[in-house]
Amino acid sequence: MITRREAAQILDIPLEMAHRHGIPSRLSDAELGEFLDNPPAWLLQSRANRTGKRPVWVQLTCAVCGFSEAARPKKWWPEFTYVICAHHAPDEVPQAAAGLVRSEYEGVGSRFVGIVDVAVPEA
Repeated sequence: MITRREAAQILDIPLEMAHRHGIPSRLSDAELGEFLDNPPAWLLQSRANRTGKRPVWVQLTCAVCGFSEAARPKKWWPEFTYVICAHHAPDEVPQAAAGLVRSEYEGVGSRFVGIVDVAVPEA
C-alpha cells in the first residue's frame, strides 16, 4: 500500500490534483500500476500542459546528515548551493568560496534551510 502523497510523487502531479481527481488516501501497487499503464484523460492533459520549466516535485537532501524528503518547489526558491536541516549550524557545510556571498533561506520543505552562494557584484 502506498499513500496518496507517494502516488502523487510517482505520477508527478501535485497532491491537490491527486485529491481532486479521487485518488484514495491509500492505494495498492496494482491500483497505482493501472494509473501508470492506462492514465485517465485528466492525467494525460496534465502531462501535456507541462512547460518543463519547474518540476512538480524535488528531492531535498540535507548536506550534513543526509535526511531526505520530496517537496513541492516554491516560486521563491533560488537554486540552492546546499540544503541543511534547520537544527544544523550553517558552518557544518563548507564555507563560501572567495568572491561569493552566502544567503540563507528558512522554511524550505518541512525542516530545511536553503543556502545560496552567489558571486559578489562588481562595483
